[in-house]
Amino acid sequence: MERKVFQLGDIVQMKKNHPCGSNEMEIIRMGMDIRIKCVGCQHSVLIPRAKFEKNMKKVLRSKNAGEETQESNEK
Repeated sequence: MERKVFQLGDIVQMKKNHPCGSNEMEIIRMGMDIRIKCVGCQHSVLIPRAKFEKNMKKVLRSKNAGEETQESNEK
């Protein structure tokens, strides 16, 4: 199975909704554990990397994709 690719600052979609109703989370810290922040209510949670990778559906918005489009517009 292919490993999921994600980076610091990405907005990801999780399998389960946060209690506030949003299922979009921003990655704010990476290491052995991953800290994610709910886009809806700004609550942050620290979870083990293995559990995060299991519960993440997909990357909705990548931080690097936004930077690349800005750089191409500046040229």
